[in-house]
Amino acid sequence: MTRQSTTGPLATGTLRTRTRLTALTAILCASAALAGCSSGDDNTAAESTAPTLTASAAPVSTAPADPEAAAKETALTVYRGFWQEMQALYADRNGTTTGLKQYAASETLSKAESDAQRAHAQGRIYLGKVTFSDAVVTKTELDNTTPRVTLSSCLDVSQWQPVDAKTREPVTLPADRITKYQVLTTVEKWPQGWRVVRDEPQGKKC
Repeated sequence: MTRQSTTGPLATGTLRTRTRLTALTAILCASAALAGCSSGDDNTAAESTAPTLTASAAPVSTAPADPEAAAKETALTVYRGFWQEMQALYADRNGTTTGLKQYAASETLSKAESDAQRAHAQGRIYLGKVTFSDAVVTKTELDNTTPRVTLSSCLDVSQWQPVDAKTREPVTLPADRITKYQVLTTVEKWPQGWRVVRDEPQGKKC
């Protein structure tokens, strides 16, 4: 029995038909991009490569915080810590309190330590509390070699009293002394962190 040749017009027509079907299949797949369309010859491969839609997570903002606002907030926090440690220093006649160094530096630190030592040498300690109010940032200089923030506040020392270290008897103070006054404070960013470097009474009641 003689095998029929696959050449000739019949073979050519068959080839053309297959070519057209393949092209048509490609067009249909392109028009249905996410439908996982495939030719009948490779269904398994098409199913494994079909795209899958997933819900995208909401974009998370990576914008940095305002450096000026952050510096202002830090300066106010440091100033509060400064006065908490000042109260501890003046109340400690033995001079074992060292926390002020975490909040003060330069002339403010040296003056506070020397004034506290002088009071202790006179047999006095300070008890009570210091408060401040109306604290506002009046100036920021963050582009300086040493970044700086200036604060203005109303300091109230009326509840902070010197007493005899042994008897706890209050020390007599001038009746006309100012107990609430405006203070101008400079806080600088040192290598160790932000520190109060100046705390200057302005001679004004508040």
